[in-house]
Amino acid sequence: MSACVPTRATDSTANANAHRTKRVHPPHSPPPPAPRRFRIAGADVSASIAVFLIALPLSLGIALATGAPLQAGLVAAAAGGLVAGLLGGCPLQVSGPAAGLTVVTADLIHRYGWRTTCAITVLAGLAQLALGCVRVARTALAVSPAIVHGMLAGIGVTIAVAQLHIVLGGTPQSSVLANLRALPAQLADLHPADVAMSVLTLALLLLWPRVPGRLGHLMRKIPAALIAVAGATLTASLTGLSLAKVDLPSWSSHALAGLPEGPVLGIAAAVLTTTLVCSVQSLLGAVAVDKLVAGQPGLSARAGRADLNRELLGQGAANIVSGALGGLPVAGVAVRSSANVQAGAVSRNSTMLHGVLVVVAALLMVPVLELIPLASLAALVMAVGIQMVSLHHIRTVTRHREVLVYAVTTLGVVFLGVLEGVLLGVTVAVAVALNRLAHTRITHEHDEKEGVHHVHVRGQLTFLAVPRLSRTLHLVPQGTHVVVELDGSFMDHAAYESLQDWQNAHTARGGSAELTGRRTGVRDTGPDRTGIEAALTDTATGATSGTTTEAPARTTADATTGGPTTSTVCRCHPWTPWRNHQCDHRRSALADGHPAEPTDQPADRPAPGTAEPTDPGAGTLPGTGPHLGAGTGAGAGTGAGAGTSTGAGTSPDTHPGTGTTPGTGPGGHQLARGISAFQRDTAPLVRGELARLAREGQRPSQLFLTCADSRLVTSMITSSGPGDLFVVRNVGNLVPPPGEESGDDSVAAAIEYAVDVLRVRSITVCGHSGCGAMQALLNSEPEGAQTPLKRWLRHGLPSLERMADDGRPWARLAGRAPADAVEQLCLTNVVQQLEHLRGHESVARALREGAVELHGMYFHVGEAQAYLLSEEDGDQLFDGVGVADMSA
Repeated sequence: MSACVPTRATDSTANANAHRTKRVHPPHSPPPPAPRRFRIAGADVSASIAVFLIALPLSLGIALATGAPLQAGLVAAAAGGLVAGLLGGCPLQVSGPAAGLTVVTADLIHRYGWRTTCAITVLAGLAQLALGCVRVARTALAVSPAIVHGMLAGIGVTIAVAQLHIVLGGTPQSSVLANLRALPAQLADLHPADVAMSVLTLALLLLWPRVPGRLGHLMRKIPAALIAVAGATLTASLTGLSLAKVDLPSWSSHALAGLPEGPVLGIAAAVLTTTLVCSVQSLLGAVAVDKLVAGQPGLSARAGRADLNRELLGQGAANIVSGALGGLPVAGVAVRSSANVQAGAVSRNSTMLHGVLVVVAALLMVPVLELIPLASLAALVMAVGIQMVSLHHIRTVTRHREVLVYAVTTLGVVFLGVLEGVLLGVTVAVAVALNRLAHTRITHEHDEKEGVHHVHVRGQLTFLAVPRLSRTLHLVPQGTHVVVELDGSFMDHAAYESLQDWQNAHTARGGSAELTGRRTGVRDTGPDRTGIEAALTDTATGATSGTTTEAPARTTADATTGGPTTSTVCRCHPWTPWRNHQCDHRRSALADGHPAEPTDQPADRPAPGTAEPTDPGAGTLPGTGPHLGAGTGAGAGTGAGAGTSTGAGTSPDTHPGTGTTPGTGPGGHQLARGISAFQRDTAPLVRGELARLAREGQRPSQLFLTCADSRLVTSMITSSGPGDLFVVRNVGNLVPPPGEESGDDSVAAAIEYAVDVLRVRSITVCGHSGCGAMQALLNSEPEGAQTPLKRWLRHGLPSLERMADDGRPWARLAGRAPADAVEQLCLTNVVQQLEHLRGHESVARALREGAVELHGMYFHVGEAQAYLLSEEDGDQLFDGVGVADMSA
């Protein structure tokens, strides 16, 4: 049979398709969803056990640190697991007694007694319910992270200092200062048994996660907190040491909530403080869990994003139940929540099961719990307090110049109290923000070689900076060229008018002015409209809010033809670089009362340079958005990757329809604008890197074989820059198998060159959603003329046959079934082309030597989600690539 004749209609394929119809669903449809029924996943059961083993000792330790009855910690853990787990809006967040509430609760117990503290917990829960009903949960996130981290650090210091006394065998005092003053006397009166158990607990807590090797990997599945407390308990029991141990009174004598007793203002302040700390800690914890879940797209599809208002309602209900039953205040706990996600939990059943296990332990394990030394629990809580002073948080706030807010909040919480420290931190944060808004640095420099004066403005331009701005601008001599560089995101009306008046006066005296800044695409070099005016208009109309207005076009005389030409100003939103966007020149011309320029486009399509709102194309706009590969390319050195461009900005030298500039048709004008924008904005940034690559030659680390679809921008989805990828694109991302009849020298030559000459370390075959080649392959018929497209698509027929083969498992996506037969074929095609790739001699040799890796990839255009193929135990699963935490 000729290689040019499609083989889809062969008997073998027809028989395979006949067998295919035996599946429980049609071949061109995704599998039907399974009937819903209640069941608990095994992953939820194992995760709940892991969380329970962490929560049990911590709940007892936090209750000990607050001075509350030890059962109160267990009640709070149970209420947090069962109530908040059932009603909360973040399914995988685990709630319970939190270390961040230790100082607040201890102070309340000291002032008002235990029963009133329980009543305050109930009132705080009611306040949380009210806040959740009015949907203000996201308002709590407006608090500066520096304040939250400072609050937690202050609480951590307070906990650590107080528990140090129990570790040494003594009793903590009521405040940090009192504990520090009593510390020398406590050091002089050590209790060796308590110190020994504390040291053993801390040693196990520190060393258990660091056991190396395969044994250590297995051991780390058991929580270090459980091992530390269990080890100290076992040692104390075997050695018979005389130690203070856990004392759990009978549940029949457990104290429940009573009516609040005390001054009304004091009770109100206590309720406010408890509500604030519980709510902020829970909401921030929900956001953190969202980030953990987002890193696992399969899990993200099942758990979904957190509903913060519902989470607030769930936390309020949990606090009402916990307080009414004599438990500690409840909040989301980061340690338990992260352990829940890492243990593989997939639903809220894990959180609720952990609550059930706490109830069982509280009722049936009392004799075992009463063997735990108090010194061991104190050492555990002291370690938690020390960990709350996070070096990562300190580095983060220092990098963002908020270390003053962090330090003031921390010291305020330590020496004044939680509410007072937070209020003090908010005050300092507002003062810092106002100072930044009012502080503007304005400098003037003169470049004698070029004869240009540079005025640099760093910061926000408000009326407070107008006097200094005016003085600096008037230092510029008349009749000179000035470049004003604005490095800020806000300009008020007073600053705008000051710059406008100066510009008019300067240009009237024969000078010229140009505005530059971090935003590009706002400059117009036309003779009738200067860059200052264009940029000022853009800045004054709300650049900070992301809303811009399209300026009307100005008509000037074309120096070449003498006729009018339209000069426009780009008013691009910050996200338009990813939308194949071009400014609408025709609309601009009509807005100024001039007829639109002629166009060859059909009436139902926009002219070149017009944005199509629904077009998902991903052309990049040089200079106006984030540059691809900025420091993330595998082999790009400085990584100033520019990607590809489909046109950007405005060019004063090209006007469609004038007939004076080469390539001035619709496509040529768009291309010329893009090239002009590249030369102006992007080339200066990448010139040094490209010069290095020109000297050293290309050294890509990857061969990336993908489809020629215009929506697939390889540099964008891989964050790569010049020199990173050796890219081969064709219709359908096909890899013709080697052989005389079916081979393709073009693709085979690229593979051989990449493997044998460039020595790439990995090869990726990337398919994508909505692939037209796969659609054509499904719809192709053997009859008809053998066009070049049909002859090329014959290399995809093995993928079609693979999908029709009942003996092979279907390639699938993590978290959901393929949307339709086209998507199923797109996934199957990636797997099949990887098999073709292994048949090439150079690839097979490199695989045997371990010099290269093969990867399958699927990119869903509509979701902007990348999936990587993992083939474990014959299961061809495309798992989503999540978002890495780049905060560090």
